[in-house]
Amino acid sequence: AQAIYPDMEQAGRGSIVNLGSVSWVVGQGGMPCYTTAKSAVQGLTRALARDLGPKNIRVNSVLPGWIMTQRQIDLWLTPEGEQELMTRQCLKRKLYPEDIAKVVLFFASDDSGACTNQNYIADGGWV
Repeated sequence: AQAIYPDMEQAGRGSIVNLGSVSWVVGQGGMPCYTTAKSAVQGLTRALARDLGPKNIRVNSVLPGWIMTQRQIDLWLTPEGEQELMTRQCLKRKLYPEDIAKVVLFFASDDSGACTNQNYIADGGWV
């Protein structure tokens, strides 16, 4: 935000999209530093939206659920974990990076011109 703010201010508009995680919303254990950092994204988004809104700069965040990146698949995905995910999610399919990219692109585009100060959960209905 600090690096791009001057250019956005000069342009008279802009959009910042922060990436959080639903890990802190669902109370996921075993990684307190990660969940604490990701919960702070909501506060950062809200504060920046207030500070930058008068300059016509929108600030939103996207909180992905369990996204099937190669790292997730290699390190953490188990048959039991996948079954639990499918039980909890409303949408009974895996989510991929492309799913999140589309949400981020929406918030970066003019189509979301009236949206700021939002923390959008994109998790297939897990939360």
